[in-house]
Amino acid sequence: GPGHRQAAETQRSDELLLAAAFVSDAQYNRNIPFKTSPEAVRLYYLYNHWFMRTATYIFIFLNLSLAVFEEPAVYPLPFLATSLVEVLCLLVFFGRLMHFAKITRRNVFWKDTKNICIMVAILLSLTDLAIYGALRIYNIKSVRWSRIVRPIFLVNFAESRQIRRAFRSIRNTLPEITYVFLLFMFSLLMFSLMALKLFGERNLQTAEGLPYFRDYLEIVFDLYVLVTTANSPDVMMPAFDFSSWYALFFIAFVIVNTYIFMSLFLAVVYNNYKKHLKNEIRTLAYMKRRKMIEAFNLLKEEEGTQFVVREAQWKQLVKLVAPDISNSHRELLLRISDDEQKGFIDKKSFVQLADLLNIQVITLKIRSHPLGQWMPRVYKSAVSQFLRSVVRHRGFVWTYDVIILINAIFIALDEESPYISYAEWVFLALYIIEILLKVYTYEPRAFFGKNQFWNWFDTLIIFAALTATILNTTLKSSKCSLSSLHASGRLGGFELSFAIILVLGGFLAG
Repeated sequence: GPGHRQAAETQRSDELLLAAAFVSDAQYNRNIPFKTSPEAVRLYYLYNHWFMRTATYIFIFLNLSLAVFEEPAVYPLPFLATSLVEVLCLLVFFGRLMHFAKITRRNVFWKDTKNICIMVAILLSLTDLAIYGALRIYNIKSVRWSRIVRPIFLVNFAESRQIRRAFRSIRNTLPEITYVFLLFMFSLLMFSLMALKLFGERNLQTAEGLPYFRDYLEIVFDLYVLVTTANSPDVMMPAFDFSSWYALFFIAFVIVNTYIFMSLFLAVVYNNYKKHLKNEIRTLAYMKRRKMIEAFNLLKEEEGTQFVVREAQWKQLVKLVAPDISNSHRELLLRISDDEQKGFIDKKSFVQLADLLNIQVITLKIRSHPLGQWMPRVYKSAVSQFLRSVVRHRGFVWTYDVIILINAIFIALDEESPYISYAEWVFLALYIIEILLKVYTYEPRAFFGKNQFWNWFDTLIIFAALTATILNTTLKSSKCSLSSLHASGRLGGFELSFAIILVLGGFLAG
């Protein structure tokens, strides 16, 4: 009946929404074990909404920045103001945590150490704030010790998985680093012992008149400083002044500890961090595949001997996961997933959807040049086509690179010379010709597109330099009053600045 049909449609809609959540998790490498009930899924969508995540980041930043305004403060604010802001931040964090508790199972929530850390940090912050406020009422000096727990909010919220991943890789790397560090410390202690035996009984003194290499712990510290090469001559000069042969001891120490051990230390850190990072990426790839398979199992239908997802279902899914992409982009993804245009997507192709959604697709609209519409005979003539082919050629870019280099040389020359002034006009004319030729060759809206930063930069700087040059020349040729000379000097400085910026921009863009 109609009721049964409506219930089936509702169930299908809920399954589609759940599948979209799995695909979105796979796309953004999220691994949150959320509940799969329709209400929990809708709350999960709200939890991952960009506004909620942005608000969380803002309040985390606000909470961390309170240290700048609290006593002892860089920019002091009243205690009431900072305490109200902190309470507001803690309420937001608690609300975010309760939202997370609504979308996860209770046993999973309480087993997650991150959630416990956030709750403890909130309680400690509130307790410290209450104690500090009570002591302040009685004019008793105290310290806000709970500031040290504020970074916990930055690390332990679900949005900070990249930070936790980096910490996890560092933590996994530490055991292997420890062995090399202990070996390095053993070498440092042995060299310190040799230094004590070599120099301890020779009554040597530093340049300040202090005893040199008499105390073992001071020797360890001085040689450790020597490893950093920060104070190398001061450490070895008293021994070198006594006998130049003692330089061999310090040379051997630097070779063994600074070059061999530090290189070994760096190699161990790099290799182990890379190994653990590979394991993290492998885990992410496995998690992504598992999420996509769960989404596939929700939408699959039987087609012959295999299970597939119908094209209509696939399109609805992509609309939910990526509502902002264009229809042409969606059709492109469909053609990649269903390259034989069978009307369905198999499991192997479906699993790749998360990776396809992460690929940035740039849509180019091919427009004809306005001159081709207004003056087609002139614009499509043999001379015009030859000119446009020259502008598109790599040699055109190289030619202007040479012009920019010559311009840079002229900037360094005496600008009071009339020949240099004439050369400025020549270079400006060449740059204006370059812009005009490029606008003539390429479609203007494409040339000045929103992603064409260097084209905008070159054009603005060229016309700013042209304006400054014209004003400078006009003022110089007018009546030479003190004010006009002063203005001319300032405009000349602007003109030189524009020229330097233009040269730098040309090198960077080229």
